[in-house]
Amino acid sequence: MKSRLRWLGLGVALLVAEVSASCAEAPRATIDNDIVHATIYLPDKANGFYQGTRFDWSGVISSLTFAGHDYYGPWFTKREPKVRDFVFDGPDIIAGACSSNMGPAEEFLSDGESALGFNQATPGQSFVKIGVGVLKRPDDQKYSSFRQYEIVDSGQWNVNTTRTSVQFSQRLRDPRTGFAYLYTKTIRLAAKKAVLIIDHTLKNEGNVAIDTSVYDHNFLVLDRQPIGPDFSVTVPFDIHAEMPVNANLGNVERKRISYRKPLEGHDVFTVRMGGLSGTANDYDIRIENRQLGAGMRITGDRAPEKEELWSIRSTLAIEPFLHLTVAPGEKTSWSYTYLYYTLKGKT
Repeated sequence: MKSRLRWLGLGVALLVAEVSASCAEAPRATIDNDIVHATIYLPDKANGFYQGTRFDWSGVISSLTFAGHDYYGPWFTKREPKVRDFVFDGPDIIAGACSSNMGPAEEFLSDGESALGFNQATPGQSFVKIGVGVLKRPDDQKYSSFRQYEIVDSGQWNVNTTRTSVQFSQRLRDPRTGFAYLYTKTIRLAAKKAVLIIDHTLKNEGNVAIDTSVYDHNFLVLDRQPIGPDFSVTVPFDIHAEMPVNANLGNVERKRISYRKPLEGHDVFTVRMGGLSGTANDYDIRIENRQLGAGMRITGDRAPEKEELWSIRSTLAIEPFLHLTVAPGEKTSWSYTYLYYTLKGKT
């Protein structure tokens, strides 16, 4: 079994290298605090690594290294625009334009699973996706995050970098819908700590209220190791699975999610978590790999409305959702903190 896992890990690493090489020209920035080193792709409508209309274009972390471990990178081996979300194709995992993102990728969803103004737009009219731009509704089909929409206006992006931080800002206005905002995201490394912080501010500069949810997909690709029994996820509340869990693949026991076998082939293991207390204490997630001796703790300063786990053989993704309401002229802020650690130094 160990030799098989080593083979799977090598295959993932080689195929990931293929994806990385194909994006060598994408603009990027690096940050470093002498403990953590991270590479971050920058928004760019011509050469950017990510140009889909699902995820926020800012803060695509392609690599983050600490204590000899790399936490992020491509979870897919190829990209194909015609693919809706992703497909398994033998040893390959092929992702579509909208899903082929990395690291702590964020998506804004409104009206349940839509985008600002989409349900009120008729074919040919505009709607807004925060962190992406003003998009055009092509027909009367319902909204899909996995569909690539025409970008009418990507707004004005500004990027400011220091040795330890990257700040992104996007100013966008859509006269038809009345939505306008200034969205700012800062990714920064804490001084002398293995800690990365993502701060956000959303200011409503339009004349209609912004009512949306945002979630972080958190594509963890720890040392390119296949997802399996060495991994575990722990939260501070007793998990009540809201949908049946595939007991052949994993297990939920009180506050902990574990795996029964290595995920392989077409395996998909998901947990929709109920049991949240409704406080910011729920936003406290530990993901550990006992064989690698590495872990990550994610905390947030707001109460999540829900949390979900999604995992396939190449990535483990924990997804906390926040609800945001911003009246015209007002702003809101939220923050995530990532602590990277080795198990001997667990805090």
